[in-house]
Amino acid sequence: MASFNRVILIGNLTRDPEVRFASGNNAICKFGLAVSRNFTTRDGEKREETTFVDIDAFGKVGEILGKYLAKGRPVMIEGRLQLDSWENKDGEKRNKLKVVCENFQFLGTGRGGDDEKSGSGGSFERTSPPSRESSSRSGGGSSENFDDEDIPF
Repeated sequence: MASFNRVILIGNLTRDPEVRFASGNNAICKFGLAVSRNFTTRDGEKREETTFVDIDAFGKVGEILGKYLAKGRPVMIEGRLQLDSWENKDGEKRNKLKVVCENFQFLGTGRGGDDEKSGSGGSFERTSPPSRESSSRSGGGSSENFDDEDIPF
């Protein structure tokens, strides 16, 4: 049976990120994201519906998000859905659906600055290793020419 679990959200943080460190010094960052949807009803009334989503980020992604994000800041999150299940102290089974962040894109300052209008910001993709090509060619303005045949791999 085929399966696909991928979520992309753009919204604003509802609270400052909480960063904790688990065993092995692995970061765990938790924060909330408000995602809005604008629509028009059948009667022509314009409405806005906001969904609040809990986000978890681990490792380097969590460290970066915890360091640079703050309440109100816009961000794009890419990740996967995860269901947490537990029993409360009364013995009732509880469930909560959340998003585990794997990639992100900063979208602006979230404080009304010019940066927010341009949509600029940094990004980090957990799965992208450093480029060998860029590190080997950044020889301080060297004019060496490289051919694909010269690369040993």
